[in-house]
Amino acid sequence: MNKIKKDKILGSRRFSNYWWAATILVGGISFFLIGIESYVKLYSNNFSFFDDHNILFLPQGAVMTFYGMTGVLTSLFLWYTIFCDVGSGYNEFNQQTGFITIFRLGFPGKNRVLKLQYKINEVSSIKINIQEGLSPKREIYLKTKDRREIPLTTVGEPVSIEKIENQAKEIALFLKVKLEGMA
Repeated sequence: MNKIKKDKILGSRRFSNYWWAATILVGGISFFLIGIESYVKLYSNNFSFFDDHNILFLPQGAVMTFYGMTGVLTSLFLWYTIFCDVGSGYNEFNQQTGFITIFRLGFPGKNRVLKLQYKINEVSSIKINIQEGLSPKREIYLKTKDRREIPLTTVGEPVSIEKIENQAKEIALFLKVKLEGMA
């Protein structure tokens, strides 16, 4: 029997983040260029980036320039998050050493690496939290004997209930602890 279980955690390098970063960048650049074009048209009637737009600089062009800059900056932040792979890491359950290691990457700096270690004998249970609704939550927690709850799942796209239950069952069986929150 394998004495080490390691679950890889997907960080910000997921398809949805690439999609939104690219979409916001294209939209932001478009808004910015239309806003700048409306400003340049104040001084030159022959200049045009796009087809004939009858947009005055005040107020529409100024607002579009502002929204364009905001979109480009938001997109740059998303691309930086993707580049740094924020949130990625692993959960390692090692019965040989008797430790659980939770490892995650953050933004560059002195707190870039988050590495938490717990003794397996400090774990009281594995807890599942499932909330349906407008923003559903499907999370697995490592519950310690001193009542701390450490999240083990990734933030982002919700996983199916069946998959989250199976993951929690596997962890609980591997650690030989009880499972909370299952119907």
